[in-house]
Amino acid sequence: MGRVYPPSQKQRRVAWAEEGEDEAGREPTTHHNLHHIQPHTPIFILTNKPHFFNNSKINMPRAKGDTRPRGRMTAYAFFVQTAREEQKRLHPGGSVVFADFSRNCAGRWNSLSEEEKRPYKLMAERDKNRFEAEMKQFPGEKQRRGGKRKRRSKDPNAPKRSLSAFFWFCNDERQKVKGMNPEYGIGDVAKELGRLWALAAPETKQKYQAMSDKDKARYEREMHLYKSNPAPAAAHDDDEEEESDDEY
Repeated sequence: MGRVYPPSQKQRRVAWAEEGEDEAGREPTTHHNLHHIQPHTPIFILTNKPHFFNNSKINMPRAKGDTRPRGRMTAYAFFVQTAREEQKRLHPGGSVVFADFSRNCAGRWNSLSEEEKRPYKLMAERDKNRFEAEMKQFPGEKQRRGGKRKRRSKDPNAPKRSLSAFFWFCNDERQKVKGMNPEYGIGDVAKELGRLWALAAPETKQKYQAMSDKDKARYEREMHLYKSNPAPAAAHDDDEEEESDDEY
């Protein structure tokens, strides 16, 4: 057996990052607690500001046939994107455990100071300006607004429809998917949610089915009361703009 060297400072920092703790007050990392660090472990250490901070334009993959300007990204989305790049740099070719990575990202973001968040907020502001400028030049937007359909009036007192198990699942996972894949469009997010649902464990699906059953019972109960006490439907303005499709 070759000579065993003590862990380097970088290795100790990786171990601390995995546990979500700071270096201050830590006991020196031993060989034993470094053994569990594997290439697939979702760890990231943000040592510098994003490498694309000074870029004038950020090129993102686009869905085939998507001609609309890419939606703007939040400061947190830029942070997650940077974390993914750091993860790839630390563990090239390694896989990422989605839930663990999302939890690590959220924890690290919440621990950042306002000064540390500032680069990401500046990028988000610049991306917002980019999006608004591109939308003004996008011809399809004017056509869509000019040719919008008139919607039927809807009674605002009517009970809200119940959701399926899949849609309850989407409500919980949508932001995680967006955070992990900030470049995804609406269709991409929907496909990924469908894929995750198909791979979900039976007990996970049972959990959301129970939520759906409870919501269905709520809807039927409220609908019964609604029909028993009819009230004049409040007509909406026919010129009301169509709901946006920025959520799936």
